[in-house]
Formats: sequence, structure tokens, C-alpha cells
Amino acid sequence: MSKIAFIFPGQGAQYPGMGRELWAEFGLVREYFARADAALGFSLSKLCFEGPREELTLTGNAQPAILTLSCAVAALVEAETGIVPAAAAGLSLGEYSALVAAGMLDFEAAVCLVARRGRYMQEAVAAGAGAMAAIFGLEAAAVEELCRQVDGIVEPANYNCPGQLVVSGEKQAVAALAAAAKEAGARRVQFLEVSAPFHCSLLQPAAGKLARDLQQIEFRPGRFPVLSNVDTAEVTPEGARELLARQVASPVLWEQCVRGLAAMGVTTMVEVGPGRALSGLVRKTVKDMRLFNVETPRDVSKVKEEL
Repeated sequence: MSKIAFIFPGQGAQYPGMGRELWAEFGLVREYFARADAALGFSLSKLCFEGPREELTLTGNAQPAILTLSCAVAALVEAETGIVPAAAAGLSLGEYSALVAAGMLDFEAAVCLVARRGRYMQEAVAAGAGAMAAIFGLEAAAVEELCRQVDGIVEPANYNCPGQLVVSGEKQAVAALAAAAKEAGARRVQFLEVSAPFHCSLLQPAAGKLARDLQQIEFRPGRFPVLSNVDTAEVTPEGARELLARQVASPVLWEQCVRGLAAMGVTTMVEVGPGRALSGLVRKTVKDMRLFNVETPRDVSKVKEEL
């Protein structure tokens, strides 16, 4: 029998209309959105289903929106199929969704926490002062070395998959790194449309604020292991607060998490929540992984039939 892991998307996966079909068809999904609306004190569901895009994309809205849909879908897949994952991981924000799905973190607490997390991340760096860029076609070690050579703050932010590393930092330093990467033979450099330079040392003020909030949060033993973005080890109730605070200003080791899940014997991954970006990254990391994505009623039926 195949070992199944759930994987959870991060910020950037949001889009107006996400979750609307599932909400219309499944009472369990409606329940999750109602709980989020009540916890936050505004209609997150209306924002998810109708937009406007500009408001949904704001970091403080996008994070609870993605988490709500992801947690609802994870619960729905379990309820409809009987599947209990053997393990889970999430990209940055997605780690919170994974912890909720594992029963380590209360859903309402997580929704409110990531809304604040989003605001702290947004406020940490003045608008326009930071940047992020994805470097394609260079080994991670080569990009790391270029970061050390460039003047200013530019650091690895996301280890997405082999040959794809995102850097983050001061705008001029990221531009200099991008030029150096092209000279070094990068196949492509893509500047990302982000509101702040996530997962680098410039976000340390946000990490400090979040650390204080995390002290008020209860973490319980999980039903299944969740791998940490910070060190790829299994998150424990005792270590969760420190890891989640560090995660804000530390690189996301997504490629390493995927390899860690595979090393645990996982042969099937189900991406739960909006978008299918993670499935593409997994495919480039572990070639023979079986992949499913669930964000519509049709996807639920497919998983039900094939798993």
C-alpha cells in the first residue's frame, strides 16, 4: 500500500474564486470558512470567492485565505476518502496548514496567527526597499557563493527544487545578484512580484513579533509527522514555537523536505489547497512520485477513485 503525504501551498497560490465550488458542494468546507470568518471578524470567504484580487493578494489576507482553504480541503479529503496521511509538509505559510491538519495546532488560532504573521512580514521592510528573484539553471552552491560576493544583503530564501533557488534581500543587492547569476550561466532569472523580501535576515523584526505571539499558542502532539521548513526535522510540540519564529527570516528548505518525505517511504503526494505549483516542484525533485492536486469537487472525486 502506498504511503501518502499531504503537501500544502504557500503565499502566491491565492486567486479570486478559490474554493467557491467546494464551498457550494460540501458542508464541511462551508463550516471551515464560517469558522475563519468568525475568528477574523470579517468575511474572508467573500474575499476568497469574489476578490478583489488586489485585496486578496495583501499578505495579511492572502495567508489566512490560503490556510483556510488548505485546511478545509485536507479535512474534506480525509472525510471523503478515509485517507489519513503518513506525513505532511508545507511551503512557508503551508507549514501552518500542515500543523492544523496534523492536529498540532488549533484552526482558529492558526487563522488569526497567520493574519498577524502576514502583517508583520509586510511591515518589516519599507515598500520598494526589498526584492526577490528566482534563479534557474545554477547549482545551489553556486548561487550561495554569488550571494556572498555581492555587496549588500541578498540571501537564499527558497530551495524549491534542483536548479531553482529564490534569493531575497535589498533591492540593489538582488539586482546585482541577478546580473552575476546571468554572467555565471543561469538559464533564466525572474524577479518575483512580492510585497516584501521574505525569508531573509531583513525579516528579523517580523520574526521577533511573531515569536511573542507564538508564546501564547498551544501545540499538541500530532497525528502524523510534519517536516519543518527550517531544518527538515519533524516538528515537535516543544520545538514548534522556535521553528515557526525562525522560519520567517530563514530560507525555506522545500527541496530537502520533499526528499525527506520520500526517504520516509512516501510514494504519493496530495497537494491540498489552491494551485498546483508544489506538484511541479516535487516532479523536478523526485521523478517517480505519484501526484494529485485537490482544489475542486472533480479533484476530490479523482482522489476518491484512484487512491
